[in-house]
Amino acid sequence: MESFIGFFEHIPSSYRTLILVTGFTFFWILENSLPAFTFRYNKWRHAALNMFFTLTTLIVNLGFAFVIISVADYTTVHRTGLLYLYPLPMWLHVILGLLLLDFIGAWLIHWIEHKIPLMWRFHIIHHTDTQVDVTTALRHHPGESVFRAVFTILAIWVAGTPVGVVMLYQTLSALFAQLTHANWHISPTVDRLIRYLFVSPNMHRVHHHYKQPLTDSNYGNIFSIWDRLWGTYREAEPESLIYGLDTHMDKQTHSRLGRLLLIPFKGDCPPPKI
Repeated sequence: MESFIGFFEHIPSSYRTLILVTGFTFFWILENSLPAFTFRYNKWRHAALNMFFTLTTLIVNLGFAFVIISVADYTTVHRTGLLYLYPLPMWLHVILGLLLLDFIGAWLIHWIEHKIPLMWRFHIIHHTDTQVDVTTALRHHPGESVFRAVFTILAIWVAGTPVGVVMLYQTLSALFAQLTHANWHISPTVDRLIRYLFVSPNMHRVHHHYKQPLTDSNYGNIFSIWDRLWGTYREAEPESLIYGLDTHMDKQTHSRLGRLLLIPFKGDCPPPKI
């Protein structure tokens, strides 16, 4: 286990990029071969729009990278955080670390974004996609990327996770985002088995339904247990889902880069209904 975490602690950026590009390519091919929904759209144009937000997210993450690594190193050297309250074997430290990073750095901030009007205005961009596919995993306003980076730092501080666990989590998080957003057909039986512990494709698709209350459910990123524990888990037949957001269904709004970037700053942007 130590050598495994050590690998991620010193993993070159080129290795992480290769892992993520391979996953993205795999799901791109899979959703073209076994689509869950048939969309009438220019897939390449749709991908180009969403890929722009990959660039902005990368820039934001690079800006916070030094702080993230510094906080992780501090918790390791000074043994601060919940995971250092009691002596733990390495394997348990890693598992609990992944769980806490997922809860605070993914589920909690996602839930908060649906409750606080200012944050919701930025998160809207992710929900306005009416053709959810693997590229939708990349569609986050740069302002939202800042919120998520701050909560990642908070999660590291509270949990006390070393750099290796942080890098492992971020790699898994990106792969799961690709898995759960990809437009590929999965056996309902397999999907149901997955969601006992992990977020499955059909589980996350419910979150992208265009109307509440389903929009405000299934916030999980990797682990499905948080939605079950906090009562935000919902089920729906995939065939009944409509992607997008009922307040932003106009194609001119959700498919144009300039308008997407300006949505958080427009006065007519409706607040979340709590």
